[in-house]
Amino acid sequence: MQPLDKTLRNQLERAVKAARDAAENGAHAALEQLGVADPAPAAHLAESDREFRRRLRAHGRQLGDSLNGGKVQSMDRLMEEVAYEHWHRMLFARFLAENNLLMYPDPDEPVAITLEECEDLAADEGAANGWELAARYAAQMLPQIFRLDSPVFQLTLPPEHQQALERLVSGLKQETFTASDSLGWVYQFWQANNKERINKSEVKIGARELPAVTQLFTEPYMVSFLLDNSLGAWWAARRLTEDNLKNAQTEEELRQKAAIPGVPLEYLRFVKDEKGIWTPASGTFNAWPENLADLKTLDPCCGKRYIPSFNPTPYMLQW
Repeated sequence: MQPLDKTLRNQLERAVKAARDAAENGAHAALEQLGVADPAPAAHLAESDREFRRRLRAHGRQLGDSLNGGKVQSMDRLMEEVAYEHWHRMLFARFLAENNLLMYPDPDEPVAITLEECEDLAADEGAANGWELAARYAAQMLPQIFRLDSPVFQLTLPPEHQQALERLVSGLKQETFTASDSLGWVYQFWQANNKERINKSEVKIGARELPAVTQLFTEPYMVSFLLDNSLGAWWAARRLTEDNLKNAQTEEELRQKAAIPGVPLEYLRFVKDEKGIWTPASGTFNAWPENLADLKTLDPCCGKRYIPSFNPTPYMLQW
């Protein structure tokens, strides 16, 4: 799988930024209609809506929304949660579908299903349209990401906002969903406008602002450089002979000798010591185990949210 083409990446960025605005506006409108921020439920609400409102308020407080003097409750975190979950459930549904991984939940023999087939089945399955059904199937497949018991998914966005999200996800090219790094860009683009706003405000960075300004997608070439000059350097030190290191004319010659099929080590750097003998620029990591099976690593830079890769590659494992 190839990284996302620049033109498609720009399109994805515009779509994700627009989706956050549409989703948050829709979430705010839906929460306001139920009076989630108000100190008391509106008189016209049915008992089922009152109970749903209580669940949303409780969930908001779990997320960090606060009561103002025990009366009006803020909705910022709840609104963000609703927007994020509704948009990404749809987006993940298309990622799954375009990779033939969206499954019809037959208990005996699950089968891959397309978005077009979801549209055909929507009425029979009690869904408003194919997108709602596809999102439902995606949530069932990814219960650790989309909690089916969360009140967030019982909230219905106003039609105009929901339709705007559907247009945005439908408008993305099919190649966007089969590129190797698209999911990594999705989260960074979701945070982009918020990051710009925080940086311009020059406020002190606290826990609330930290995710937007620090959690960035590491592009493939950066991860390849880090891997090639750590694990690759360790490997080269054990694969290359003394004659290789003494007689090689260029770094490229050494890279080719150290490489194995599928791992070209194109970013591995070598330098010459005072005796004119090549050595990996980052060192040989002699304290590491001799056998790769004994090597254990810890990535201290994992992101806040888990973004699964449908085709795991070394530079996507960080998510």
